[in-house]
Amino acid sequence: MAFESNPKIARKIGWITATSIVVANMIGAGIFTTSGLMAGNLPNPTWVLLFWFVGGMIAIAGAMCYAELATRMPEDGGEYLYLKRLYHPSLGFLSGWTSFFVGFSAPIAASALGFAEYIIPDEGLTVSGVVIQDPVWIKKVLALSVIVLFTVVHYMGHKWGSRIQNLLTAVKILIVFGLASLGMILGEGDWSNLQFQSGEAYGGLAIGTAMMLVMFSYSGWNASSYIAGEMKNPRKSLPLSLLLGTGIVIAVYLSVNLFIFRSLPFREIQGTIAIFEKASIAALGEWIGRILGILSAIALLASLSAFIMIGPRIYYAMALDKLFFPFAARVHRRFGVPGRSILIQGSIAFMFALIGSFEQIIIYVEFALLIFPFFAVAGLFVARKKNIGESMAVRVTGYPVVPLFFLICSLLIMIIAYINRPLESTAAVITVLIGIPIYYIWAKNMGVEGKSLD
Repeated sequence: MAFESNPKIARKIGWITATSIVVANMIGAGIFTTSGLMAGNLPNPTWVLLFWFVGGMIAIAGAMCYAELATRMPEDGGEYLYLKRLYHPSLGFLSGWTSFFVGFSAPIAASALGFAEYIIPDEGLTVSGVVIQDPVWIKKVLALSVIVLFTVVHYMGHKWGSRIQNLLTAVKILIVFGLASLGMILGEGDWSNLQFQSGEAYGGLAIGTAMMLVMFSYSGWNASSYIAGEMKNPRKSLPLSLLLGTGIVIAVYLSVNLFIFRSLPFREIQGTIAIFEKASIAALGEWIGRILGILSAIALLASLSAFIMIGPRIYYAMALDKLFFPFAARVHRRFGVPGRSILIQGSIAFMFALIGSFEQIIIYVEFALLIFPFFAVAGLFVARKKNIGESMAVRVTGYPVVPLFFLICSLLIMIIAYINRPLESTAAVITVLIGIPIYYIWAKNMGVEGKSLD
């Protein structure tokens, strides 16, 4: 394989692809599973819809802050770049270290496993007249094959990777938004299901759990910041992609939930995981169930593709700073992408999918996703004080209220997450902490300990 010794990636990504990456990262497993679980923690549909709206406002606040950070530092890397410049190289390393396992590789595996769950029915398959009652291994093979396929696609360069990403994202929006709209217009249901209903009182822990589920579904609002160094006009394209992408997702999520609560009485929704499928069957008939499964699987592919596209840019940036394996910084001479970083990530995702289940991976990921965006947004105050990239910055409207709103909400959600899911949250924290000694060992060996990496 031929790689350039001069690790430069051309700026070829436009605002449409960047926006599609944001949308694809956000619309994933969460919207297909969480509303029923939220209904089990909240008293009525009004509360659920309110939480989806508030979660959207938190995501918008984060996107506004990242728009300023990304235009101040318009290079690949996302939180890794911001944290190493605003605080210390060790914190940037920890964000990249965590992203390597939790932020991208694990969600790629989860998306692939989710895809397989939708495609392969639990009741079994009939292959050449032979009935396979427990097709677990077939699901594993399908999930692993999807990871390999999309890793190869993105390894082959921006041209095919961007085209497939845009197509899958467009299909995803049409599937989720279109089906919800069609269901509300043509399907059976009752708008009175959305009326405010009295119910038993719910404690702060239950409410906090519901908010945690919402924010998991909104994770990915910062996606295009990771590819800032490859965007044609980052000062214009970055803020547009972050805000437009997040706005599209808010509209999609609210539409889906209106469809769900119109289609089913609230008591039938509570605790249901396959909520989108159940609502579609109720509104449009039994036959829609299998079709929905196939369409939902396609939607998950868009998320998987976006994760594969974004993650390697972090490892690439770390390798340039001598804080990751040097070959991760190599750019393929023909395809113009950090090819070896893409292959590394694909290998890690392959292992996650091979040894873990969908549920195990999702629970592990959830807490870790909250940590570093909190520090990055807090770093906005540092960036302004140090005048970093001041001439290029697209400044946050409503500063300092907008970043403070994001920080307070994120902190409360993390506290609730740890109280409610201590085992999985502790595992995420341990993953982060393991990176501390690794950083100092690596930095000492590479001669970059304590040095500025700007």
